[in-house]
Amino acid sequence: MGQASRRTGAGFTLVELCVVLAVAGLLASIAWPSFQSQLQRSRRADAVTALLRVQLAQENHRAHHGLYASQLSALVGAAASRSRDGLYDIELLEGGGDRYVARATARSGSLAAADRGCAVLSLQVREGLAEFAPSTRCWNL
Repeated sequence: MGQASRRTGAGFTLVELCVVLAVAGLLASIAWPSFQSQLQRSRRADAVTALLRVQLAQENHRAHHGLYASQLSALVGAAASRSRDGLYDIELLEGGGDRYVARATARSGSLAAADRGCAVLSLQVREGLAEFAPSTRCWNL
């Protein structure tokens, strides 16, 4: 009897490997933008945390002095001009009296600088009412 030649070795053909790589590449190309978006949101949290720390320190200052502080250096726990992770510069633009404006600006060359539309976040408080700019989306709200 003649033996039919059959492939008995285990393994994958080149075509099967190419199909698997193509599917993996397609899935990666779909997932990558979402992954990048989540990274930007996590970096943005550094600015949000810093500005909320300023807000808390301002309310504490107002409770003790009757007015909001006009300089970051007067705020206990929020006097730093840089965010905790170093991605944003923090500044108090207007302050004193019954209002203030605090701003977080992505540092040039940092990973946060590529955050389109949300590279600058600001918190404006007038008579105890807060406004978040440029949008609540940037504040992860």
